[in-house]
Amino acid sequence: MNASVFLSNSYDGRSGLGMVRAERGSAGTWTSQFVMEQADVRCLARAGGSSPIAYAGTDGNGVLRSDDRGVSWRMSGLAGVRLRSMAISPHDPQIVFAGSLSALLYRSDDGGSSWREVSSFRRIPNRWWWLSPAEWPPKPSVYAIAFSPTDPQVVLAGIEFGAVVRSQDGGETWSGHRSGAIRDCHALAFNTLDGSWAYQAGAGRAAGAVSRDGGETWRQLTDGLDRSYGWACASDPERPEIWYLSASTGPGDAHSWDHANAHIYRSVGGAGWEKLAGGLPQPCDHLPTSLLVEPGQSGHLYAGLTNGTIWFSSDHGDQWERLPVDLKGIWHQLVMWV
Repeated sequence: MNASVFLSNSYDGRSGLGMVRAERGSAGTWTSQFVMEQADVRCLARAGGSSPIAYAGTDGNGVLRSDDRGVSWRMSGLAGVRLRSMAISPHDPQIVFAGSLSALLYRSDDGGSSWREVSSFRRIPNRWWWLSPAEWPPKPSVYAIAFSPTDPQVVLAGIEFGAVVRSQDGGETWSGHRSGAIRDCHALAFNTLDGSWAYQAGAGRAAGAVSRDGGETWRQLTDGLDRSYGWACASDPERPEIWYLSASTGPGDAHSWDHANAHIYRSVGGAGWEKLAGGLPQPCDHLPTSLLVEPGQSGHLYAGLTNGTIWFSSDHGDQWERLPVDLKGIWHQLVMWV
């Protein structure tokens, strides 16, 4: 376990608004504190490598930016926009995308100093029927954005109860829904090294789908899966054929406080899902909202749960330990620095 800093958005109706930051000290003990209290943070993104830069998207108060691994924050545009997802290009950290409620997409080419709406996103085929019941009145949202690690022109975006769409010109124009992907999208991820592998968590006939052609086409995996409401996904950084999924029985359980009825699953080489145990609660009463891996550390997997606990495995999920970290709540996203 190499993580040194965790940062989560803690909006969950119980622990309050804002972000919680936890840092490991020299003696190996962890301390945590609220940062940006009362900021209604809905999504997080951090730059790659050793960069200390991170962004937070809020529900109407715009973008926040940190240049010191989440210690301090400043406003960075898009005031009034209700944000649901953010992502930073691994090829150019000045390029940042932000997705909003009402399924609009915004782009910055200068690290958040200025933003423009990607107008072509409004013209995606068949977007007229995108509609998520998660908001009231019902409306869709861009819930996931993922950049290819190998092709700077390829970007994926997922719409909650809408579509998975793809750009092959750096986000300037977009396709319609990709064949085989789950329309109710909750998370998208590329393998950190191999851009031909992409992964999805969503809700439908299957809770997870995988692509072997950079998100152009997808295959839904159902074998061995006894839950249909997928929420988070990740893949091993060295072995893209190994990937992970968290899933619950449905939205009512998933977003409850203490009866999420969820599990974490693993698929290897396209085979059916294996339910992971090895010390994890069975089932998890709190939804695993985030699954994180460490670049260059095959087998290392972190799971962040809504109650603020973090579980760690060093052997691809066979055995787990609960880390001595209290993040109060992890409503949607967790990021970390090592």
